[in-house]
Amino acid sequence: MNTTLIFQNQNFSTQASNRFSEGGPFFMSLIFICLIAAMVFLIIGFLNLKKDPEKTRKMTTLASEVSILGLVIGLLASIIGMIEAFDAIENINDNTQGAMANGLKISFLTTLFGSVTFIIPRIGIIILKTLQ
Repeated sequence: MNTTLIFQNQNFSTQASNRFSEGGPFFMSLIFICLIAAMVFLIIGFLNLKKDPEKTRKMTTLASEVSILGLVIGLLASIIGMIEAFDAIENINDNTQGAMANGLKISFLTTLFGSVTFIIPRIGIIILKTLQ
């Protein structure tokens, strides 16, 4: 029922463009690049399915790695957005809300650092597998 309302108010491309902008152009562009790269790797893998099984395996692995990278970039962007929201709540000067926001922000900071720790080696793995 909601999809009918979406299509009645705006066409799909306008709606998708609005959501892309709302998500933040930097991170959404990185995720979109990961999507395109993963699709290219899959297409190359399919085209070489019969001719070169080793290349197909390599392309499948690369598609997997890039898609995981896109997922983690999305998680990272979400965490950064939540930290910014908690900063705004903390600055309202209500001690109860500020303390809650500060505690939640600290928990997200560890997740943020873990995500960064995952992303950096993942980029190296993708480069290494590309050069093999």
